Amino acid sequence: MKRRNMVIGAAAAFALSACAEKKISRKYFGPMATGILVRKSARKMFILNGNTPIASYDIDLGFAPVGHKFKSGDGRTPEGAYRIDRKNFNSAFYLSLGISYPNARDVARAQAAGVNPGGDIFIHGAARRPENQGKPDWTAGCISVTDREMEMIYQMVEIGIPIWIEA
Repeated sequence: MKRRNMVIGAAAAFALSACAEKKISRKYFGPMATGILVRKSARKMFILNGNTPIASYDIDLGFAPVGHKFKSGDGRTPEGAYRIDRKNFNSAFYLSLGISYPNARDVARAQAAGVNPGGDIFIHGAARRPENQGKPDWTAGCISVTDREMEMIYQMVEIGIPIWIEA
């Protein structure tokens, strides 16, 4: 039974990776990311290999980008140290990488204030709604790049790498 579950799990993972590859028009063959640095005030994201930037991108943020995310619906992009905790090839925003917000500190702070800290913060592709296309800082708290850029980022980044988001 255990072996059967392992085979089924491996087959599912293979099928999911094949789906993601169908969306990707250009293959990435460069060095893999070991970290991500986001500078909110500069609207820049750097993909790092060690301490060396291997790519940089202009970004859009949450609709109220100044300050650390505090509660669900505040439109802020979190600040602090997190991890990439999932990859989503079936995102409403093309492809996406999950950010491990909220962490224990975020949850404690929100609980102390009696609010929901929110969640589902991602790096993802471009806006889909016409009213948000071309508009800066339109997300609910996520980090957005173009779909073409997201293809490259999705291939460079593995689950578990750190992401640092600065003010």
